[in-house]
Amino acid sequence: MQAVLAIDTLPDTALEAAAGFTAQHLPAIREHLGRGEDLVVVLPQAGYDHADWRRAAVRDLARAYAPVRVNFITAAAQNAVDASVEYLAEAPGVTGQYLPLNADG
Repeated sequence: MQAVLAIDTLPDTALEAAAGFTAQHLPAIREHLGRGEDLVVVLPQAGYDHADWRRAAVRDLARAYAPVRVNFITAAAQNAVDASVEYLAEAPGVTGQYLPLNADG
């Protein structure tokens, strides 16, 4: 089973966003993964400088909770989010990936 966790807002700066993610959202993510649920986390769109902390977080989570799968995508048009979630549900070898979607879908 794959769950989806949408995070609607994070601070604008990368450092503050990483800190906010860790403090406010990481416990819920760990809870999902600890129950053995594969998880897709939908993050808000952000500048290029957010990519490093997002990649590090998803990779560390994937290593810590394997064989449970976790991937991050960015919010976009709903059809793009739905298609990405569906793809990841059917791709058992994909984990630890940050997949930024085009904001326009």
